[in-house]
Amino acid sequence: MANPIDLHVGRRLRQRRRFLGLTQQKLAEQVNIRFQQIQKYESGANRVSASRLWSLAKALQVPVSYFFEGLDDEAAAAGDVNGRNGCAAHACEDVFSNKETIDLVRAFYNLDEEPRRRLLDLAKAMSGE
Repeated sequence: MANPIDLHVGRRLRQRRRFLGLTQQKLAEQVNIRFQQIQKYESGANRVSASRLWSLAKALQVPVSYFFEGLDDEAAAAGDVNGRNGCAAHACEDVFSNKETIDLVRAFYNLDEEPRRRLLDLAKAMSGE
């Protein structure tokens, strides 16, 4: 069974890779490994070494600390990475792990300021805010 911290790091890796629009293959090429290794990191099946984490952070243009953001020390020690009693790996997935969310955010920021504001207002109105 994968360690909760390894699962968290893997989710953050996948989230950032998708946000940048990179395939596992392209990211693997940037850090000189095979795409299967990226798959294993993202699933938490393999731990990411410190030197590899450094390479991945550089390739994904984030600080190493990015991979640990949202990780509560006490919850992690108890095996509860996101403070939700273990449901983070299943039903409580981070919203940014969803491909459609990443596509929506990318499209949103490609709009000019005025249409972006209008779209946000529309979304708020539709959600009842």
